[in-house]
Amino acid sequence: MKKVVIIGGGASGMMAAIQAARTGAAVTLLEHNEKPGKKILATGNGRCNLTNLVQEPSRYRSSQPDFPWKIITQYPLEDTLAFFSELGIYTKNRNGWVYPYSDQAAGVAQVLELEARHQKVKIKTTEEVTDILREDGQYLVKTATWQYPCDSVIISCGSSASNVEGSSTTGYELAEKLGHTVVKPLPSLCGIRGKDNYYAKWAGSRMDGRITLEIDGETVGEEQGEILFTEYGISGIGVFQLSRYAVRGTDEGKIATYHLDLMPQLTKEELVKLLLDRQQAGSYKNPQELLIGLLPRKMIDVLVKKTYEPEKIAERLKDWQVPVKGAYALQQAQICSGGVDPRELTEQLESRLHPSIYFTGEVIDVDGPCGGYNLQWAWSSGAVAGRAAAEEGRAL
Repeated sequence: MKKVVIIGGGASGMMAAIQAARTGAAVTLLEHNEKPGKKILATGNGRCNLTNLVQEPSRYRSSQPDFPWKIITQYPLEDTLAFFSELGIYTKNRNGWVYPYSDQAAGVAQVLELEARHQKVKIKTTEEVTDILREDGQYLVKTATWQYPCDSVIISCGSSASNVEGSSTTGYELAEKLGHTVVKPLPSLCGIRGKDNYYAKWAGSRMDGRITLEIDGETVGEEQGEILFTEYGISGIGVFQLSRYAVRGTDEGKIATYHLDLMPQLTKEELVKLLLDRQQAGSYKNPQELLIGLLPRKMIDVLVKKTYEPEKIAERLKDWQVPVKGAYALQQAQICSGGVDPRELTEQLESRLHPSIYFTGEVIDVDGPCGGYNLQWAWSSGAVAGRAAAEEGRAL
């Protein structure tokens, strides 16, 4: 019976542990928190957006764009839904976004742990892995207090994104010790810090709009939805969806700009007419008062000072530009982009440098937009690596 050690008890690590055990391996899972599945509890604002019914290659992002889909198709949506149904998670569909019917992420973490223990997975908590050594034809996974001999190792440590206790850079550090190339990890699915100095004035406002991201003058993506105006810039799901490109572009020295159309239902000409009509109907109002009922109060204060100029107001509302300085904060990001270079992994997620060492989840340079895609990547990559690591006949 093969011995498999899994480093990290998040979504992909728990899936890897269960699949490796079901395949016939003796599995030990090392988790540096006091309990596995801690980051699962924070997913989907505590509701756990398990996956998404719309699955296509473009939903998964990487420096090697063709790589993620090769993994997803080995353990696709249908397998994920069947797996959680088997574990007792009844799901519901919100416009393609799949959640547990209970709307409780805690239930997902609990059934994963119950199944892992049922499959005789040994779960060792508060274990911080410091090194992976190869001795006498096997691997030794070392922690501060112990070492675990095994035939295969799966590194499933996640990233340092989010403010959830236990987020760490351990996976990247272990990968680099093993000689792997790590594409620079950067915040993704995050708020954007802008370069201007007036943001404190609009903080707390919300508006629906169309969001376009340009990098070096080229449009790289467009979203529509609610925009949150913050003391540091902008946030909201639409901003999140494009943040990977904005943050990486800025880090590479490129000029990234969010263009906000805050009145997408009107053309510029229609908006100018609307503003003129308001001026004629409210001749007794001052410039700020003319916009009450159309825009949030704080947005009015930023937009209009002493004069009411319909052309200029329309121009700003149709193309409010936020030049990108960078991500707001790594601790506030939902995930990281970047990670172990996929070129150094096989299609079973095995290291091309070290046989029988595997990587899963966010520690690999793969990420997705909001909507369950990052968890689907965790389930798929964990299942693929777990099964491969446990297969008899795969030797060092």
